[in-house]
Amino acid sequence: MALAQTIAATNGVMAALVAGLEREFGRGAGEALAYRFLAAEECDLLWDMRIEQRWLGRWEALEQAYGEEEIDLDRVAITGRCNGAWFVAVMLVDGEGEAHGVIGRRSFKKGAKAHRALALAH
Repeated sequence: MALAQTIAATNGVMAALVAGLEREFGRGAGEALAYRFLAAEECDLLWDMRIEQRWLGRWEALEQAYGEEEIDLDRVAITGRCNGAWFVAVMLVDGEGEAHGVIGRRSFKKGAKAHRALALAH
């Protein structure tokens, strides 16, 4: 996902996203669209913005249905930065390294607290 990687590489993720959307859709629309875009693309954006990751184990779901086929997923805790804040999220990731979902996410003001939360994730 080229857009997410470009945005994630900047320090002002939200500012870059808003500016790009305002160029495309006009002044005033950027911020509202940015929040909708981030919500819709949360899984891929968090995965692309990860700085550190830690494998937590296989995801054991009671019923895991992806169409007709079953897919093996692992739980992976990640940490990264977005819009000036640190985050820790637990993701569902397949064997090819593709994220399929977000189980949970927390935000932190300081990187040290986020790294501690990553170390304690289970």
